[in-house]
Amino acid sequence: MKKVAIIGTQGVPANYGGFESLAENIIGKHCSPGIRYTIFCSSKDMPDRRKRYKKCRLKYIPFHANGIQSIIYDILSMVRAIGGYDVILVLGVSGCIFLPVLKIISRSKIIVNIDGLEHKREKWGKWARRFLRLSEHCAVRLADVVVADNKGIKDYVRNTYHKDARLIAYGGDHTQRNVPEEIQKNILEEYNLTSGNYYISICRIEPENNSHIILSAFETLTEQLVFVGNWNRNEYSQSLKNKYKDFPNMLLIDSAYDLDILFTLRNHCRCYIHGHSAGGTNPSLVEAMFFGKPIFAYNVVYNRETTNNAAFYFQNKKELQCLLQQAALEGSIMKEIANAQYTWEHIAAEYEALYNT
Repeated sequence: MKKVAIIGTQGVPANYGGFESLAENIIGKHCSPGIRYTIFCSSKDMPDRRKRYKKCRLKYIPFHANGIQSIIYDILSMVRAIGGYDVILVLGVSGCIFLPVLKIISRSKIIVNIDGLEHKREKWGKWARRFLRLSEHCAVRLADVVVADNKGIKDYVRNTYHKDARLIAYGGDHTQRNVPEEIQKNILEEYNLTSGNYYISICRIEPENNSHIILSAFETLTEQLVFVGNWNRNEYSQSLKNKYKDFPNMLLIDSAYDLDILFTLRNHCRCYIHGHSAGGTNPSLVEAMFFGKPIFAYNVVYNRETTNNAAFYFQNKKELQCLLQQAALEGSIMKEIANAQYTWEHIAAEYEALYNT
């Protein structure tokens, strides 16, 4: 029996982001009988504090899992994992400054998914970036296995640290649901939408996700945009909301975690627009691919690798507007790629293979 601790998520049940969805799905129906998971969770973010979930043990740390508190949150999780596990799976590098100590006092195999080069994200200041760069250095140098979720990240690790990383992406088939037609019809009516007559984007409203480019592209067009995000998170998101909330062809929806609503909005859109410019394989892009719609993705190596260079790409407002004015674009190849590469059954098996090697 392999005992595996997962560190670095907000917790499960998943209701936040990519790492949470990863944890949710590898501990679920695709988990082998010989694996016993424990997930360290934030008691600040997961106040119900259930003790078990999907046959997995949950342990709680009294700090938030994101922001500046993520550093102490991850370090305390590692401390509590010392001695009790065969494998420690660390998601993200925030607390990896502690790895030099952990390697000395723990015999566990340490696997780190370094995520999307956090130190390059625009939202961080100079000193935060330097700290995250140091944490990344500790993660790559000291982990027994480094996981990259995208070939672009794998190449970065090889070129920067001269070390090989294991390429394991994210799954997205959890978005496929049996939502009755009547419920889908009601959801569309609630948002005053017509099937096949709108574009959709779903993301955190941050500069690196190019929300401003996507919104500005629709300023002078009649095409309808549905944009789901955290519009009240910061000055950037609030300023965009104030500027575009009254445009008749734009529907700005606050972050939604109801899977029936998200399924319906994606299932009936004309096209999915993905503006992320940083990070590796982005979960929201993988999830969108399972709906077989045309995808307009920001033109960076990570998005091209995720979509096998088979989507449509833009890098500014003008290029996106040109794509929006094209008709009869084909998107079925996105679903073919997703089913071949991004199912949770495949992803869970790849992680389990790391535990046993």
